[in-house]
Amino acid sequence: MGMSFNAYYSADMVRNLPDDGKRYETVYGELLVTPAPNAWHQELCRRLSVSLSGYLTIENVGKVFCSPADISWSEDVLVQPDVFVVDADQARTYDWAEMTKLRLVIEVLSPSSRKSDRFAKRKLYQAVGVPLYWVVDPEAELVEIWTPDVRFPEVGADTVIWAPSGASKPFELDLKTLFER
Repeated sequence: MGMSFNAYYSADMVRNLPDDGKRYETVYGELLVTPAPNAWHQELCRRLSVSLSGYLTIENVGKVFCSPADISWSEDVLVQPDVFVVDADQARTYDWAEMTKLRLVIEVLSPSSRKSDRFAKRKLYQAVGVPLYWVVDPEAELVEIWTPDVRFPEVGADTVIWAPSGASKPFELDLKTLFER
């Protein structure tokens, strides 16, 4: 007897999957499954979160969160961005269902997430109008910078900058410092 599986997953179906240490997401019904990330991935997420948190304490234009999270724009979408900034008003609700205005999304690549982060999730973030999406590549030590209207990313190899509306100065991330072991 063969194993049966769903070809289409709703956000509710994904929420009901077992808590087995893997990350389950769905993008337009396609199930994305990745194992727990490695320690270097988590360290990069921590560094990004700490840097952004310090910046957002001064420039109160949003709040930074880290995965796990349940971000959804429709019944067949549920994603868990590694690091993301939510509009300040929505962040104050502390309710994932209310957090749909993401100002910045950052995914740190892992061998198991390269394809979904660069394609399925990137296309989703562009479609829902996330103004800035960074794909952090730990192996190449660079950041792909995506906006909703581009077909090819800008690539940051030294510094990446985020200039959110409402802020008095931009956030600058030195990549040498980010990737320093």
